Amino acid sequence: MVKLNSQLTSYLSLFTSFGTILCCALPSLMVSIGMGAVFAGFIGLFPQIVWLSQNKVLVFGISGALIIASLTLIYLQRNAPCPIDPKQASACLSARKWSIRISFLSLLLWLTGAIFAFLLPIFLD
Repeated sequence: MVKLNSQLTSYLSLFTSFGTILCCALPSLMVSIGMGAVFAGFIGLFPQIVWLSQNKVLVFGISGALIIASLTLIYLQRNAPCPIDPKQASACLSARKWSIRISFLSLLLWLTGAIFAFLLPIFLD
């Protein structure tokens, strides 16, 4: 059950951190490279992005909590035994490596979104 929770939080943290990219980093990037009209069309197709931007503190709070939970579970399970069967042991080690990769990718995406959402507006004003 704990292994399932670890993988679930890893994937949830990835998708929520991807949401932070959509709400905050993507608009800034597209406008800065002169693609504001393309982004306006993108918002026309997916108006939910506006909700993400309006509630960015909530989005970042939830995604940050999931990333912390994922990294904590990975750390707590770092020495957890894998099955003795070579096939199952290989799958266990592979899943553990992918879980670590996904969680750190989530953290990287979250930090990128946080920089665009919270730090750059302070320095650019």
